[in-house]
Amino acid sequence: MTTTATRPRTLDLLRLTLRLDAVVTGANGAAYLAAAPWLTDLLGVPAGALRGLGVFLLAYAGGVWLVAARPRVSGVATEVVVGANLLWAAASVAAVVTDRFPLTGVGTAWVLLQAAVVAGFAAAQLAALRSR
Repeated sequence: MTTTATRPRTLDLLRLTLRLDAVVTGANGAAYLAAAPWLTDLLGVPAGALRGLGVFLLAYAGGVWLVAARPRVSGVATEVVVGANLLWAAASVAAVVTDRFPLTGVGTAWVLLQAAVVAGFAAAQLAALRSR
């Protein structure tokens, strides 16, 4: 049973997880765009791919921020974010397993860490959504 006293906290938690996702994703995208030539050697991902990922991540971050900014956070939109996050996490692991890029040791660790963080966002968002 959800009381009115817990609803605002749950909604705040959902907004917080969405906003945190947007900020972290946007920062990651901005770093890929701004530092692609330097990150290539560190991670083993071509600069062009990093730039493309950066643009995508910035656009995605903006979309997630908009979901959180609505007066009433949409359950359907949140589920789309959760699904996209899970897809990103799975694709990240698949990129490592299939040697999609010639990742360095640091690059492999980074991609797997990123997958774990994104999956964590999805889990937190889903838990907050279900408890509201």
